[in-house]
Amino acid sequence: MSPFTGSARSTDSWQHIRVTRKDGIATVTLARPEKLNALTFEAYADLRDLLAELSRERSVRALVLGGEGRGFCSGGDVEEIIGATLGMDTAQLLDFNRMTGQVVRALRECPFPVIAAVHGVAAGAGAVLALAADFRVADPSARFAFLFTRVGLSGGDMGAAYLLPRVIGLGHATRLLMLGDAVRAPEAERLGLISELAEEGHADQAAAALARRLAEGPALAYAQTKALLTAELDLPLAAAVEMDAATQALLMNSADYAEFHAAFTEKRAPKWQGK
Repeated sequence: MSPFTGSARSTDSWQHIRVTRKDGIATVTLARPEKLNALTFEAYADLRDLLAELSRERSVRALVLGGEGRGFCSGGDVEEIIGATLGMDTAQLLDFNRMTGQVVRALRECPFPVIAAVHGVAAGAGAVLALAADFRVADPSARFAFLFTRVGLSGGDMGAAYLLPRVIGLGHATRLLMLGDAVRAPEAERLGLISELAEEGHADQAAAALARRLAEGPALAYAQTKALLTAELDLPLAAAVEMDAATQALLMNSADYAEFHAAFTEKRAPKWQGK
């Protein structure tokens, strides 16, 4: 994401999500607890625009995505989205579905690690938002459900059919996307869907601890690792190792690489600059 901007200023406040920033960590909270944080058209748009702004600013080193109340996110709001889409024409529906995909792309392409702090339900679009994060830290009570076929739609929504097989394998992904069955935390951890299983009620704290660790680390190295993980998913080996070589050559000219050597020589901890 280019840091260059035009005339538009950064957004000071967000109406449909809650955003806080401290010590290089952005915490984004889906804040409709009375609706299990069901997503609206506006919430999708806010997430899309926020991620673009944070990517340009270059001040964020880690992002935590969580949900307020009893669950992470129950998916698209049945009344405000599903009901409304029944009255849309094909062009409007395509615009909406492209927007949801833009949110997932932004989560995968932003130059900082994203941690989903999952408690309770992560269903439908909520499950895909968690899937698109780099890390999923979950309570033992968390459950994931890709419910799209249960409302008569393709299970491959918002990039789920691309991402899920790459995280848990084609066989498990086929079962979850086709049948829409809920997967509770113990099975999700066994499948590799969960990065870290927290103690009950402590997913937010565990995610915050991981975010602090990432924010204090070599941000440029993390950003390039994330970029390569995404870019190389579909590359042949020859192209992947060439991309790795070019990336390492660039990073070997970075201040952080030189700082590691200085710190090692002086027997102290590195002071990472992210450049």
